[in-house]
Formats: sequence, C-alpha cells, structure tokens
Amino acid sequence: MATAENVRHMKATELLDAVVDPGSFVSWDSEPEQPALSEEYARDLAKARERSGADESVITGAGLIRGRPVALIVSEFSFLAGSIGHAAAQRIVAAVERATAEGLPLLAGPASGGTRMQEGTLAFLSMVKITGAVRAHRQAGLPYLVYLRHPTTGGVMASWGSLGHINVAEPGALLGFLGPRVYQALYGEAFPENVQVAENLFHKGLIDGVVEPGDLADLVARALDLLSPGHPAAAPPAPPETLNIRPAAVDAWTSIELSRRPRRPDLRQLLKFGATDALPLNGAGQGEKDPGLLLALARFGTQSCIVLGHARPLRKDGAGMGPGSLREARRGMKLAEELRLPLLTVIDTAGAALSREAEEGGLAAEIARSLHELIGLGSPSVSVLLGQGAGGGALALLPADRTIAAQHSWLSPLPPEGASAIVHRTTAFAPAMAQAQGVNVAALHANGLVDHIVDERADASLEPREFCTRMARAIEYELGRVAAVPVPELVAARARKFASLGRR
Repeated sequence: MATAENVRHMKATELLDAVVDPGSFVSWDSEPEQPALSEEYARDLAKARERSGADESVITGAGLIRGRPVALIVSEFSFLAGSIGHAAAQRIVAAVERATAEGLPLLAGPASGGTRMQEGTLAFLSMVKITGAVRAHRQAGLPYLVYLRHPTTGGVMASWGSLGHINVAEPGALLGFLGPRVYQALYGEAFPENVQVAENLFHKGLIDGVVEPGDLADLVARALDLLSPGHPAAAPPAPPETLNIRPAAVDAWTSIELSRRPRRPDLRQLLKFGATDALPLNGAGQGEKDPGLLLALARFGTQSCIVLGHARPLRKDGAGMGPGSLREARRGMKLAEELRLPLLTVIDTAGAALSREAEEGGLAAEIARSLHELIGLGSPSVSVLLGQGAGGGALALLPADRTIAAQHSWLSPLPPEGASAIVHRTTAFAPAMAQAQGVNVAALHANGLVDHIVDERADASLEPREFCTRMARAIEYELGRVAAVPVPELVAARARKFASLGRR
C-alpha cells in the first residue's frame, strides 16, 4: 500500500494527460483577477507562476473522456500548495456554472492544502460560494465526480472535495480536514499514522474507491455511462415471461425454508448474473461502513438505476443490518433523486441487528427515516422481495411504485419463530404462525403489495444464473414502466397503494 510519505505530487497537466482523450482538452481559463496585493504576496505569486508554469492554482476546461464531453477542474499543487484564494475560487465557480449551463458532467481533481493564508478570511469564505455552485450543478441532475489527489486537506476537503456523487482517491493520498503540520505545531506531536490515508478512508466508508491515475478514465467513462445514458430508455416492447406468473401453491413455511438455503442467489449474484453492468459504491460517507447493505450504480438491460439492498452475511454468525446500513441507503435515495434515476431496492434479510450498538446507533429512528424518504421519494422506484423479509429491516427498503417478488420470498413483522414465541411462548408453532400471518407471496399478492412474481422453478438455489436472468428481465421491465411516468404522479400513486393495502 502506498503511503502519504512516498506519494509524488502529480501535476495538473499529468492528470489531464492521463484522463482526457488526446487533443480534446480546451481551456476555459482567462487572466486571473487577483485581489489587492501586498508586495510580499505579489512576489509569492510571481514565484509560484515561474515554478509551476501555471497562472493560478487551478486549471479548468472541457475535454472528451472516452469520447464523452466532460468539464474539468484540476488543482496545480506546485502553485502555492494548490491553495484557493479569490482568483482561484472565481475560476472554479465560473467553470462549475459553465458546466451547469452547458449540461456537462464535471470531474474535479483537487490537490490542495486548503484556503490561501495570504488572503485570510475572504479566501476561507470562498468555499461557500464554490459549494453553492456545486449544489446548483447537482440539483440540475448533472454528475459531479471527484478524484482526490495527494494531498487534499482543509477547506478544500471540507467543501468541493467531498461533494461528489462518486468520490475516489489516488492511492496513498493524504486526505483530511486537519493538516498534519498544523496539528504538530499546535500539540507538539505527530498526528497518528495512516489515519488520513486514502485506503483508510475507503475502509471507513468515506470514499468509494482508491484508483490509480491510469485507471481513472475508464472509471469515469463507466460511471457516466451508468449515470447519464443520454436519454431515458424505453420500456421493453413486450412484457417478460415472468409477468403473469401465479403465486406458488405451497404453504408459507415451505417458502421460508427454501428462502433460507445457503446457496440461494443473493443480491451479489443478481448483480453478477443479471445486471448489464454494476459499479459498487462504498459507505454512507459519514465515517462508517456497515456490511449489511450494498449500494451500487447498475444497469439492467437498457435501464440504469441506483441499487441498494441487503447483503446476506457471508458467515452464518454474521451481523444483521445495522443503523449505518440505512444511513448508506439514504445516500442511495438522494443519489437517485439528484441524478433523476430510478431506485431499485432489494429485500433479503433475516432481520435487523439486535444489539446494544444498533440501539445506541438509532436503528429504530433510521428505519423511520428510510420509510419517510421512500414513501415520498422524488424518483421512480421498484422494490424486489428476493428472499427473506423479516421485520423492520425488511420494511425499511420496501415502499416503491412497483414490487417484484421471487416465488418463495416472504415478508413478516418478525421471523416466524419470534412471532410464535410471542404468542405461544415457544417456537414450535412457527409454521402455523407464518401461514396465519399471510407472509408468503400468495397472500402479499392477494393483498395488493406484490405486482410481479418471478418463477423459481421449484428452487432458485438449484439454478442461480437462470433465476437471476429471469429476475433481471422483470426488473428491466418494471424500471421502464415507472421511468415513463411523471414523478409527481408516481408519488401520489405510491401513497395511495400503501394506504389501500388489504382492501382488494
């Protein structure tokens, strides 16, 4: 693993050469408008221009990345440590606003020690107007991607450096709010090692990946292909063969037992075998990474979407979904709304985490917030009952415009054993409780929750690839259906659907 001590400072032109198609970059920069300068500061700027070959600490413009037009803002660290003063801030804001006006996705490549000390508080305040410009760009539904370079600290990391829809970093890059030299000067000791390193931020769920400069163009092209396919794809011309499947004529307990088989296809296999492409994202961006949930950009057939769903524990004793999972889920919901993409939620959980940590982390409140967001989500949505669906952990990802169910999936207030224990003080009545509670697909379809059933051909664990292919066709079809309806109509119909459950 690279470390901050041995990472070379990459020049802005080197990054542009690595990521932009040859000969396609066009500069947007004009002569920088500097504030009133002291003699000493004027000398500093002159030396910085001579040393760096740049006229300011950022370069802006537009070019092609794998044939796609993209706006770019790239820091030049050798110009006063990439610091941001009035002129650099004006240049960044102008570039962001131009990208927004021209409908271009934006790639930022910061490498900066923060705001420029020679310009004091006004330079510091410029982070607010840069953030405002980035916010307007995102609200216009345009992708904002960030490649954090070595080093990125201070006000830059605390503003436009951390606002990407996708945030990735250079290997070994020093990234953080606090500059190590400042910490040592204030406290007389070195800041702990390997805290502010890109790889640690990835481990903590603060960034989505660590990417070599030479691999960045491919990643950007892939992300933009998923985020901005160019125009809404039409729904498939004919419904898939799964659409008119009838509920399986089996009792609820049989479905529950089938859903618990270790080899049953999960979300990972659905993305592997069913998606045309899938790009995993990482964490809530809030300093935690709960393994109970997967978040990704994906395409099923012609339909791009944001995917969030339960990740089955890889070990039998693995922890259930915790509150951090739902904070990550809400990141996915916001991405779907901002990028105007459909949201796909996948439910497959034996239940949320039952622990002191989950309670103190606010699990109940996070379930409530997730339900609140999904029922009013300003984006088309489809939910999939893939397997187990126990308790609040399942409910938290359920509300959607359309719901697809695998034949042997189920949904219950508690695992049936828990319901039996409450009512009968023993788990022995779990099969009877499951049937009585109406947890299986037949009951869920009859009560108006399930709109589309996917056949398992007896047992999905015996044919995972084929099952995932059938499920993917159903997902593509339903995503196409909801994407063709104006969002206000979807939101109103979604509320009516859940208000009328059980009235058929």
